[in-house]
Amino acid sequence: MNSAAPVLECRGLKKTYRSGPLQVPVLLGIDLVVAAGERLAVVGASGSGKSTLLHLLGGLDAPTAGEVFIRGVAFAGLRDSDQGRLRNRALGFIYQFHHLLPEFSALDNVAMPLFIRRQAPERARAAASSVLGRVGLADRVEHRPGELSGGERQRVALARALVTAPAVVLADEPTGNLDRHTAAQVFDLMLELNRSAGTSLVVVTHDPDLAARTDRRLHLVDGVLR
Repeated sequence: MNSAAPVLECRGLKKTYRSGPLQVPVLLGIDLVVAAGERLAVVGASGSGKSTLLHLLGGLDAPTAGEVFIRGVAFAGLRDSDQGRLRNRALGFIYQFHHLLPEFSALDNVAMPLFIRRQAPERARAAASSVLGRVGLADRVEHRPGELSGGERQRVALARALVTAPAVVLADEPTGNLDRHTAAQVFDLMLELNRSAGTSLVVVTHDPDLAARTDRRLHLVDGVLR
């Protein structure tokens, strides 16, 4: 990996979906560079392709054309196993719905990316416990998602995204399922951890107040970033 490269970059990114006989273009050629430690918001109307863009940047979907680079590495050129390894080590993901595993404790949900990395369970749980403490859940580590409030579940999801010390966190409407007060608290925490850990943050949101708190705001309109 090139340590001097942007943490995340895409060039000429396009995505077209097929709907029966029709070709439906969503992204028409996106160029984007995310610097280390940067906080970036992508805003746009519902259905404008914001989530599609985030999925492409995170390697969760393949573009129709263009390239994505993670820490200077061309993602599409890697084998599937290497793609998974790079995604696990360089990226963290937060979604509008927390997607926690209901049968596992908060501790094991947060440790899951480290289990996938085949880290020793004791070490993985120690790292997870430390991050849960940072998000104010030191006393909730053994609780399962069903025993937590909405805001607590989203903080667990944030801890899970950060436990691998990723280069960049990709957040898709991370507070969209929370009331305004809780949403502000969760976003405060995201920004604080961005400052303290130096992790870049790319947030897709329809909330102009949240977007205004980032370093840079881009609008996705008619398949193009402006």
